[in-house]
Amino acid sequence: MPKLALLRFIPFRRADILQMCEQEGQLDAAALAHFKVGAAHIERYFRDEFHRAKHALKDAYASLDPDADTRLVDLNEQENTGDLASQVSELLNRANYDKVTPEILSKAMDSASLFDIRLVVNLDDFAEVLLYTRGASERQEEIQGPFNLWRRTVNFINYDRVVLFLRFKTSLTEGDTPAGCRPGSTMLKLFQNVPDADLEMLFPNTQVGMRLRDKLMIGVPALVSGGIVLTTKLGATLVLTASLLGFWLGWQSEAVELDRNAIIVLLAGAGTIGAYLWKQFSNFKNRKLRFTEALTRNLYFKLLDNNAGVLYRLLDDAEESECKESLLAYYFLLAAHQPLSAKELDQRIEVWFSQRWQCQLDFDVDDALQKLSQLKLAYLEEGAWRTFHQTD
Repeated sequence: MPKLALLRFIPFRRADILQMCEQEGQLDAAALAHFKVGAAHIERYFRDEFHRAKHALKDAYASLDPDADTRLVDLNEQENTGDLASQVSELLNRANYDKVTPEILSKAMDSASLFDIRLVVNLDDFAEVLLYTRGASERQEEIQGPFNLWRRTVNFINYDRVVLFLRFKTSLTEGDTPAGCRPGSTMLKLFQNVPDADLEMLFPNTQVGMRLRDKLMIGVPALVSGGIVLTTKLGATLVLTASLLGFWLGWQSEAVELDRNAIIVLLAGAGTIGAYLWKQFSNFKNRKLRFTEALTRNLYFKLLDNNAGVLYRLLDDAEESECKESLLAYYFLLAAHQPLSAKELDQRIEVWFSQRWQCQLDFDVDDALQKLSQLKLAYLEEGAWRTFHQTD
């Protein structure tokens, strides 16, 4: 298993970050007052920015939303599609999500599912697929074999959040898209606690397949029971059928008399074969239905939101992330009482999280300082950052 990179995501609420900083006790009364004023300025700025971003996303998604209940006045689907994809990608990055590469997705498709079924996804149904994750951690799980005959421990990567962005091809028909989605429409899904080997189960066109082991568990008993049926219940039917075929093919000259008893034997044999085949088909369908129910039950507890609801959640996540990063950078610049380089500031924040809050993360200091500069709360001079309230 590859070593996981440190997370960019700060797993604390914005309100908690404010309280954590204020109670740290590293600011005097004047600096604390500056921090509170600056924090209010940061929150107002990003509230207004993401309010505008929300309306831009709503406009871009309006013609592509499969759940929309409003009428469209001007449908410019091709332009909106590209605009939406770029806006969502930028939003996910600001919310500290990481993009899943095609190589990782392909590996997940080839891996065995942790809840022990085989899943098949046809990616050709989609014109565009984007998959983003946040909060990866290494976990272990014990998997039991059939009838609890064996157990094994599986190591895997678990994602706290997964966002799936799908655009259906316009060449599809209504019957080819799941859940009645329009061809060309765009679907967004947000999930929680997803193992890396189960990423394929998140797609709406996932089909449950039969593994070799499942086929053997159905096929071997079917062959054994079929042999028993042939030898115990179909002996007379087989003899009569062989005699008829032999006469019709010219292998024997003696004609077979089809009297009432012979017809009853043939009908009874046909009924037995039909009942046997129907039973085996029912066993196959019931086993596949159990797998489908397992998939549905698993997704029920993992799905957090759909379509436009995903956009609103991501907007809130991105606003929270931007505010938290800016608040932390501003607080630690004030608490330093001296100018700091970007590297020094980065180290102070990461060490604080590690020692004070037992949280390992990779703080995005360059982005945070850029935002403070835009907000006129800090500036760079001779390779060091300082707030406007600091003096040498």
